[in-house]
Amino acid sequence: MQHTTRYPCALTIAGSDSSGGAGLQADIKTFAAHGVYGASVVTAVTAQNSLGIRAVHILPLPMVTAQMAAVLEDIPVAAVKIGMLASVDIVTTVAEQLRTRFMPNIVLATVMLSTSGHRLLDVNAIHALKTQLFSLATVITPNLPEAAVLLGCEAIDDPIAAAHALLT
Repeated sequence: MQHTTRYPCALTIAGSDSSGGAGLQADIKTFAAHGVYGASVVTAVTAQNSLGIRAVHILPLPMVTAQMAAVLEDIPVAAVKIGMLASVDIVTTVAEQLRTRFMPNIVLATVMLSTSGHRLLDVNAIHALKTQLFSLATVITPNLPEAAVLLGCEAIDDPIAAAHALLT
């Protein structure tokens, strides 16, 4: 029997924040506040609180893939919110799944660093993020430090010009 709900469904593909302030927990809270049913694919688990991240465990790729397959075979997803992907392999797998399933309304949060400076995306995954997911996204939401990394510059002086540069 296929999942049924009278609410639209959004899928978050992100890391888990043990303090509940970010990651998939924050996405699920936001979905619920707007009357949207939330499903999730966990990519990593963090041990963190409001003071910072203490540890990160990236889930094995087969588990990430299995979660996506399970959710997408049963739940009609109207939108996707992508957060912490952590590795090249996870970026590639998510991109392949979204491309083959023609998912609509994809929001890509280019999560690279925590506010406390902890790396949340492998440096080698930045190119994969840009080449494999940017073209699938309806919108990308880098903060200014992430935009600087994506554009290969030290800092962003003009956010509007940076946004236009990210479009190309």
